[in-house]
Amino acid sequence: MGSGRSVWQWFARFPLLRHGPVPRYGMALLTVAAALLLRLAADGALPAGFPYLTFFPAVMLTTFMAGLWPGVVAAVLSGLAAWYFFIPPYDSLTLNPSVGLALAFYAVVVGVDIALIHGMRVALERLQEERRRTASLLEAQTTMFHELQHRVANNMQFVSSLLDLQRRSVARSPDGAMAALEEAGRRLDTMARLHRRLHDPRSGDEFGSHVEALCRDMLAAAGVPGVACRVAVRAAPQSPERVLALAMLIVEALTNSLKHAFAGRGGGTVTIELNPVPGQPGQLHLLVTDDGIGLPDGFDVQRLPSLGWKIIQSLAAQLCGELSYGAAGGSGTRIELRFPA
Repeated sequence: MGSGRSVWQWFARFPLLRHGPVPRYGMALLTVAAALLLRLAADGALPAGFPYLTFFPAVMLTTFMAGLWPGVVAAVLSGLAAWYFFIPPYDSLTLNPSVGLALAFYAVVVGVDIALIHGMRVALERLQEERRRTASLLEAQTTMFHELQHRVANNMQFVSSLLDLQRRSVARSPDGAMAALEEAGRRLDTMARLHRRLHDPRSGDEFGSHVEALCRDMLAAAGVPGVACRVAVRAAPQSPERVLALAMLIVEALTNSLKHAFAGRGGGTVTIELNPVPGQPGQLHLLVTDDGIGLPDGFDVQRLPSLGWKIIQSLAAQLCGELSYGAAGGSGTRIELRFPA
């Protein structure tokens, strides 16, 4: 059983179908010539009435190994050779009713053989193609599974870091534990909504549309009247992990603006821009500005107890970016980040 299967596999891998017409039709000529020589050699040992005995295997082998049309050529040449040498009157192509009946019988048999073998070859090729497609899908599924595991691990690590930062803030001010837990819950909820939006196939792949939707969600959740958000995104990070980290950084920057920039004001505008850096391929520039009250005198982000700024710094480091901040023009606040895509 095992040896028969190995012979079949060897034949299945050997066919000349992938080669040009010369070897394929050359095989048809060779098999017909070999069948003719074998039939001539066995002519004295065979009784009368077997003109096609050695030609049937030649036609079937040619069809299987070389394809449909070489098999048809082999069938035609074999029929002519048998007609000329082995059907009386010999050495002639005389056509009479008995010869016509023999040729018709031959045509039916080789036609059925060629059709069956060609159908088998087509089915075998489709099966092999389906196996290749299945192997490719399995490989892609395995890769996606490992990628999912990697993303889940990264997200859990980010959540752990976020909770650790929140714990430190609670340690400095135990009276604010409830507020800290509520803030951590809001951040985790924002992260979950961000995940759903970024990985929802119905939401599209354009990063700018995701940022615009995030801004609408943040403005609606903050309930700060009169604040508008302008988004101009002309580039995006290359990997999903970097897209998520950048989106979280934008959310934190926008949250800080909504909390502090417009206190005592009737509204304002937050602008988010993401562009390629001119002359530096693979580098991106994020700019988040507002026209609010600006930074207080003597502002030092290193001494600021705000958890939002610490998260922004952590995400900027995760993106391997260069973070800067300052005044935006005459008033307001500016946060800049230059980082590799």
